[in-house]
Amino acid sequence: MKEVIGGVCAPKGFRAGGIWCGIRKNKTKSDLAMIVSDTMCTAAGVYTKNKVKGAPIVVTKNHLADGHAQAVICNSGNANTCAPNGLEIAEETCALTAKALGLLPTDIIVASTGVIGKEMEIGPFATGIPQLADVLTYEGSQAAAHAIMTTDTKLKEVAVEFTVGGKTCHMGAIAKGSGMIHPNMATMLCFITTDAAISAPMLQKALSDDVPDSFNQVSVDRDTSTNDTVTIMANGMAGNDEITGEGEDYKAFTEALAFVTRKLSFCIAADGEGASRTIVCQVNGAPTKETARLVSRSVISSNLFKAAVFGKDANWGRILCAIGYTDAEFDIEPIDVTLSSKAGSLLVCEKAAHHEFSEEKALEILSEDVVTVEVEMHQGSGSATAWGCDLTYDYVKINGDYRT
Repeated sequence: MKEVIGGVCAPKGFRAGGIWCGIRKNKTKSDLAMIVSDTMCTAAGVYTKNKVKGAPIVVTKNHLADGHAQAVICNSGNANTCAPNGLEIAEETCALTAKALGLLPTDIIVASTGVIGKEMEIGPFATGIPQLADVLTYEGSQAAAHAIMTTDTKLKEVAVEFTVGGKTCHMGAIAKGSGMIHPNMATMLCFITTDAAISAPMLQKALSDDVPDSFNQVSVDRDTSTNDTVTIMANGMAGNDEITGEGEDYKAFTEALAFVTRKLSFCIAADGEGASRTIVCQVNGAPTKETARLVSRSVISSNLFKAAVFGKDANWGRILCAIGYTDAEFDIEPIDVTLSSKAGSLLVCEKAAHHEFSEEKALEILSEDVVTVEVEMHQGSGSATAWGCDLTYDYVKINGDYRT
């Protein structure tokens, strides 16, 4: 497996693009993205567990009930959540997309991101969708990635090449996510494409099994979005024998998926609203894998520790505190904590107690762009990684006037 360029257009048979259609006031910011496969795909999705859900999620879940889709349409600038005409707009958006592409409305995945509770109008979609369909290209991944961004400052795109049954396959993805990011499914929007052939049930299994160790391990601000959606479409154009069960081919597929989702998880954390540093927490030696997940998420979600990283303060007590209030069964006494980065590594807590360390070296470590917290629990073989970011003044500035 190797990383390649091309994003969602790296797999054979996928076109994409993005334009400004009028949902946003700023004409320099594209706000409508489309991805389409040349042929029908098996498809799967996972969604937010927030009780408040955007209308596009309701529609997309219905459309993917048969395990198939051929196109994605996504707008930014308006979440289409709690809007009086939300379902009608989402359904009509699919109808317009289907008409422009010569498909059925039920074969369209629809998604939205932006302000919650704002009424939407169909006008921008009615004019923009036909225009966008006409400019889709096999090199259009970045245009689509730009069009789904909200407060993101960096484009999020990845693609890999891998082998299944002797055939060369590709998988690509684009994502958006910067604020309102907290584990409860996916914590952002992500659209994945692949030219590997895989049945709909196995595709859903692969995605559902992957999310707990990838997107569910990201937190920026402890707020779970209403519109979280991750979908994957597989068109089979690589020519491999269809994956219909577990085995070597399925393993190769899931390894490629894991690479893509974890790369994007890191990118989302690194682009957290106002963030100046990325925090990675690696937990080893936990009683169970689920305990490791919970502990790692607890550490990267602690506002006190996030603030300490912003201030370059090696306040390991805040790490131990976050571990201690994790809702899981384990012994706190054997736990060691190490801080590391490109500048080096430093044991700061041994057996849940102070370990003498150099404050000067700690400052060097915490001054790097990526800071890793290594938690060794000495209680089993469970391990997990979580991704977060520091908490800065800019986070408040960004969210203090988000609507205006």
